[in-house]
Amino acid sequence: MDSENTITNLEQELKEAREISWKHHGRRILFYLPGMFTLNGIKGRFPAISITGKNCDLKCEHCRGLILDGMGQGDTPDNLLKNSLYYYEKGAHGILISGGCDKDGYLPWSRFIPAIREIKKRTDMYISIHSGLLDEDTALALKEAGVDQALIDVIGDDETYSEIYHIKDGTKKILSSLKAMENAGLETVPHIVCGIYYGKIKGELNALDIISHFHVRQLVIVSLIPLTKTPLSNAPYPSTCDMIDIVVKARRMLPDAIISLGCARQRGNTLLETLAIDAGINRMALPSESAIKRAEEYNLEIRYQMTCCSVSIDLSKPFWDKGNDHE
Repeated sequence: MDSENTITNLEQELKEAREISWKHHGRRILFYLPGMFTLNGIKGRFPAISITGKNCDLKCEHCRGLILDGMGQGDTPDNLLKNSLYYYEKGAHGILISGGCDKDGYLPWSRFIPAIREIKKRTDMYISIHSGLLDEDTALALKEAGVDQALIDVIGDDETYSEIYHIKDGTKKILSSLKAMENAGLETVPHIVCGIYYGKIKGELNALDIISHFHVRQLVIVSLIPLTKTPLSNAPYPSTCDMIDIVVKARRMLPDAIISLGCARQRGNTLLETLAIDAGINRMALPSESAIKRAEEYNLEIRYQMTCCSVSIDLSKPFWDKGNDHE
């Protein structure tokens, strides 16, 4: 009987979240293919470039800089400009500029501001950045250089930020960064990383509360991916139920926000994907056939876009656009 009640309660919560989503955003879903991934032989058109190469001083427990290995190289302003123009000529819609942090959680943005400005001058590419922590002067400089949006992990627990990200007073510093971006007019797309504390849900709800105090147009929900050769390699993925609970609560707290299920999550977890659609998720990166089928069952308008799921401009089509391949 308890399990029946649990299922009934879940179905009701999903239905309520779905109806809120459809009321505010319509009965539609956008599926995304970011540039670092290939799906059914098709490669996304939004590559990532690291401004620190493969170097990261912060060495977070869940990554240790390994994610940088698969990114294009932009470790000097000249290389950032050159490789960005190369991707543009190959048909990229935009770029995600990322990199490793210093020991305080900051990226060397000031050095690359002129190159970013030149990229925007010479192309119409959409520019997203993994911001790291930001002060107000840097946020304003990035905005004025032409950065379209900043992506930032919002961690709602100081212990998590200290143990996993190696930064003390983390929530205070994230809050300061969010204020800096808002004051600069830099569009901010917070990311909730479910299970980042050894696969457990810990500060995620507080992170949602922090985000709710800002005017965010979008929220991306992702999860810990236990990478080999990292201290968290044996940590479990967060449970599907826990992640869906965050999706549902996010929808209640942020009814006007576009909510995405991002690319950083357990591959092959079709239950997570279909339940996210049951909850009215607005966007999803790397959808499975099961996810697409579930969207069809709801008679949703389905569109496909070859970028990160955070990209604000609509470049979607009614099918995957193979476009030009770029390395």
